[in-house]
Amino acid sequence: MKAHSLYLHLTKHVISFTLVGISSDPATVLNLLMQNDLNHRKRNNDYDYALLRIERSLITVTVSKSPLSFVPQVMTPIHRPTTTVVVPAMNEARNLPHVLPLIPAWVDEVILVDGNSKDNTVDVARALLPHIRIVKQSGRGKGNALREGFAAATGDIIVMIDADGSTDPGEIGNFVRHLRSGADFVKGSRFLQGAGSSDISRIRNGGNACITMAVRILFGGRYSDLCYGYNAFWRSVLPKLDLDCNGFEIETLMGIRALKARLKIVEIHSFEHERIHGTSNLHAVRDGWRIFRLILRERFMKRIAPIQDADASSAPTS
Repeated sequence: MKAHSLYLHLTKHVISFTLVGISSDPATVLNLLMQNDLNHRKRNNDYDYALLRIERSLITVTVSKSPLSFVPQVMTPIHRPTTTVVVPAMNEARNLPHVLPLIPAWVDEVILVDGNSKDNTVDVARALLPHIRIVKQSGRGKGNALREGFAAATGDIIVMIDADGSTDPGEIGNFVRHLRSGADFVKGSRFLQGAGSSDISRIRNGGNACITMAVRILFGGRYSDLCYGYNAFWRSVLPKLDLDCNGFEIETLMGIRALKARLKIVEIHSFEHERIHGTSNLHAVRDGWRIFRLILRERFMKRIAPIQDADASSAPTS
């Protein structure tokens, strides 16, 4: 990955660099430093390099007027966490061309969980992204599809998006950025400043407001949106989330379990677009009732078997 930008902060003896999109190759780092303002400042002030320390994307160079030599051996590679995007899909062949090509090229792994599609969803996915991993869903429901996708993921970071075009792949970088800045779980919200939705109905909007308020009262936290499936998290927190439901309610369950596990949660603005083709399998009343049952279970009952009934057969995408 090529370096895209360089930011400098100069104090009396320390120049700090924050590099965005920098390669982990030490030669690339050294070349970038030599070609930018540090070289100019060194000539004008008779500075020389004394120490180069790399911590993630922050590079600190301690400088001195004494004739010290730069020692490349002190450099260590920058660790860039790998990212997996999980896309549950069933009969989404017409929508995938509007989704998969928009996933950023720096994403390391894309997993499509196919819910036994009757159309050519899998063929279209492979044509669009030859390196995509296909996971054949063994169960039914969006929650089950996501759980199987999470289990197959190998990236340090997991981002979940929908296959119907409602979630914007262009926002993936913002989710990942907040995780790399210290968050454990990043939740998209349609109700923060700069966010919105062109798809939510009045009934769904009202139901989401009631669900969000119920969770805030019973579990605490400051969520503004609990029925939106654009989330990202470190794969290492999956055991703490311990997901065990099969339907659309998995989106709310993730938020509740993150609170109960005392994870560092960040909610960020996101825009929900209308489904491009086809109709949603989400039923506001039926799935809303399932979510309320889940909330009551999480608050007042010991852990029991996941909610399973005929409704769990709903398609994996919203």
